[in-house]
Amino acid sequence: MPDASSAPSFDLSGLLRRIRRRADLSQRELATELHVSKSTVAAVEAGTTGMDARLLAVAAGLAGLRLGLLDVEGREVCGMTGDAAGRRFPAHLDTVLSDERSSRWVDRRDRPRPIYTFDRRSPWDPPGARTENRPDDHLRPQPGDSPEERARSRRLAALARRAGEAAQRWAAELERRRAAGEPLSQDPFTCTCLPSCDELDDFSRRPVHADGCPCSCDLG
Repeated sequence: MPDASSAPSFDLSGLLRRIRRRADLSQRELATELHVSKSTVAAVEAGTTGMDARLLAVAAGLAGLRLGLLDVEGREVCGMTGDAAGRRFPAHLDTVLSDERSSRWVDRRDRPRPIYTFDRRSPWDPPGARTENRPDDHLRPQPGDSPEERARSRRLAALARRAGEAAQRWAAELERRRAAGEPLSQDPFTCTCLPSCDELDDFSRRPVHADGCPCSCDLG
């Protein structure tokens, strides 16, 4: 297994010497700053051992430098952000809103549904295809992202859609009455469903009504 000192295009011994030169420190002085032995610094500069990246970052700071990752075009690449509430999703997988994968929670009604779950891209795809057009980071919680808030937004949108459809039907009915010379005095229908009807209705088919609903409309 290759160690840090043998990483391609990474001259650890030369970089540490560059750090010492810019910081104007002897091996002993650098070792004192890093709380390691002088022999450790000497071994790293000789290329016979590696160095912890955090320790190298401290050494770079002594010379007014900092460590970073660069892409093939020389642009700096930042680390990933932490996940919500300290939860860490696998870095190589893509997060997705949990209500977009509702089938995963059908048999887990005893557990609260999280805001996010994750998808695994097909391991049979070429590595380039698995990372093509991929977001740089995991999704971050935004207002309205919880499953409950998104369900409520869908209910409100469905109610607004039904109300719009009802208004269109009423406008068409008025036009028909005008053409037929019928009276136009009748008021359009107004839904009086209880709020509990919204909790029962998933808006995927004809309306569902709670017991005791005074409306029992069917706008479908």
